[in-house]
Amino acid sequence: MSSHGSHNDNIQHLYEGDQSKLYSGVLAHHHDVKSAESKAQVAKIWKVTLILSIITIAEVIGGLYLYHYVPKWFINSAFLILTILKSAYIVRVFMHLGDEVKWFKFCVLIPLTLFVWFIIAFLYDGGEWKSFNENNPARYDYHQTK
Repeated sequence: MSSHGSHNDNIQHLYEGDQSKLYSGVLAHHHDVKSAESKAQVAKIWKVTLILSIITIAEVIGGLYLYHYVPKWFINSAFLILTILKSAYIVRVFMHLGDEVKWFKFCVLIPLTLFVWFIIAFLYDGGEWKSFNENNPARYDYHQTK
């Protein structure tokens, strides 16, 4: 008996073992592309495309044209904010984090935030260490003689 002809309400067996049936049309829920469900999916895809395109265009325009007229710290801050917004939206939509329960979102986002802080702290510390070594004559001469 083939499950291609009828949609089985208990589809758990498709998630166990070989998952190729998940992508072969067995679970095609929208047989009518003019249905409200299909139109809602298409609208969601266009919304995601539009949001990511707007952020990307803003980044490109900022990188190509505004760096002559705007202070460097402002451009860098804008790039950082836009990149964080874009990555958060990608995680929310494509990794389905937006559909999860609140506690799971925090379990993912809090360590990620701490990891980003960790990277920034080490980059800052490395810059301070480099500056200290370059500006301290005793340490600088020591490295030059070896």
